[in-house]
Amino acid sequence: MGDRWHVEVDRSVCIGSGMCVGTAPDGFTLDSARQSHPTHPDTDANEKVLEAAEGCPVEAITITLADSGEVVFPPED
Repeated sequence: MGDRWHVEVDRSVCIGSGMCVGTAPDGFTLDSARQSHPTHPDTDANEKVLEAAEGCPVEAITITLADSGEVVFPPED
């Protein structure tokens, strides 16, 4: 792909399901309050990180292109 992504987790929305960690263990960690954090907020485009964002039950994960800020996920309605 070659794209660089910026990954954010909205911790006011995150419910700590851990699905992101299960899907992309290299991409996310849960803290002691079971809140998700991206392991590398700026990362190469990664299918597992995208899968984790798509699988988040509360859509707390946002992915944008690091250079332009264009939204990768969630898709705009």
